[in-house]
Amino acid sequence: MNKILIAEDEAPIANLLQTALSNAGYQCVWAADGMSAADLLERQPFDLALLDIMLPRADGYELLAYCQTLEVPVIFLTAKGEVEDRVRGLRLGAEDYITKPFELMELLARVETVLRRCGKTDRILVLPPDIELDTASRIVRRNGQPVALTAKEYDLLLLFLQNKNIALYRDRIYERVWGETFLGDSRTVDLHIQRMRKKLGLENRLVAVYKVGYRLEV
Repeated sequence: MNKILIAEDEAPIANLLQTALSNAGYQCVWAADGMSAADLLERQPFDLALLDIMLPRADGYELLAYCQTLEVPVIFLTAKGEVEDRVRGLRLGAEDYITKPFELMELLARVETVLRRCGKTDRILVLPPDIELDTASRIVRRNGQPVALTAKEYDLLLLFLQNKNIALYRDRIYERVWGETFLGDSRTVDLHIQRMRKKLGLENRLVAVYKVGYRLEV
């Protein structure tokens, strides 16, 4: 399980991040100021740090430099949205730069991308009690036996495993899995999800959300 440091001085945002990341299978630790974040980095190993820039006691730029000495990749998550701010953050060595307000689904996708790029992803994703997804081999097993999923069915399962207990809109599902703009026809999404959940026995856990899309309940 990947461990993520959240350095954020606004408690509601920190709670939102912790909930979303924990539901996606990450272990999260929160620091409300820069010095507390530095203390945590000194005492514990982390796979990723989400840093606000405007932190009390030590700002995000100072924390970035400290993270670099520990080889902890950084994503800036900040209200500082001007082009020069983004350019500065990226040039200093941040792996990504996300401005507030943000979409949770986009944040999770960027976290996944950075962890994968930095070689810190978990290879095996588990959906208790009987489903395992191996991201290296792209093999899905149920009760230890391989399940033959199409490429799109595999991508759908991976998306839901990374967003457990979160209602995903059909348009976002389509854009993430098919890589195209959603034009309002939900039949493609619905058909693939119905086939995938039948193969894996997820009829009662991958549920339709009225006028929204689907949610994997764990």
